[in-house]
Amino acid sequence: MKHIPRKRFGQHFLADAAIIDAIVREIAPGPGQAMVEIGPGLAALTQPLVERLGRLTVIELDRDLAARLRTHGQLAVIEADVLKVDFTQLAAQSLPGPGPNKLRVVGNLPYNISSPILFHLLDHVGVIEDQHFMLQKEVVDRMVAAPSTADYGRLSVMLQWRYAMENVLFVPPDSFDPPPRVDSAVVRMVPRAQPAMVEVGHLSEIVQVAFSQRRKLLRHTLGRWLEQRGHAGAFDVQRRAEEVPVREFVALAQSVQA
Repeated sequence: MKHIPRKRFGQHFLADAAIIDAIVREIAPGPGQAMVEIGPGLAALTQPLVERLGRLTVIELDRDLAARLRTHGQLAVIEADVLKVDFTQLAAQSLPGPGPNKLRVVGNLPYNISSPILFHLLDHVGVIEDQHFMLQKEVVDRMVAAPSTADYGRLSVMLQWRYAMENVLFVPPDSFDPPPRVDSAVVRMVPRAQPAMVEVGHLSEIVQVAFSQRRKLLRHTLGRWLEQRGHAGAFDVQRRAEEVPVREFVALAQSVQA
């Protein structure tokens, strides 16, 4: 029976064979690698991946799709909300034994909850080798944005602190069924080997305050926040949040938590 895409799950199924091949080339799956696919849907990307891997874990919230996927002998199906999946535990189960257990994570993320998924995975970055996601192009532009650009913001800072990221592929709407009303893109995210050590809660709060009124100089927002906490360190608040590089936000968070 044909599956009817469900709006509440933000379902847009990849249907362009050339785009699928291009995505698989970018992911470059290898035999025996531990990989997790988020939102496999109708398995358009799942099948070429599992053919190269031999075994694949998939996370699917839609019970009808999950039931269909369970008939595939090479798939381990987790029927759950991805935001409730413990990827650290999943890595330990997928790769038992001594040594670092690293997962490769891929997926066509639902556009309505893509940012919460990215931040959820940030909590488990220590067990992740790399991530390849298809997202709304606008979101990818924000993820990889450089300082002093309109797209640079909270998402840019929080992710660039922990990942090296690259926009690797443009995906037009007609590659999907049904076509979304926006362009899409595939982003590669590789955790940094030696990220600056900082408490993620401190960094997140600082960045959120800084970008809360991005048109104003930081003295009106972050400057006042720092004064309330008695911060005496040197930090130039006579500029806008979008002018501050990631390394300076991280250094400020380290100073505040110290």
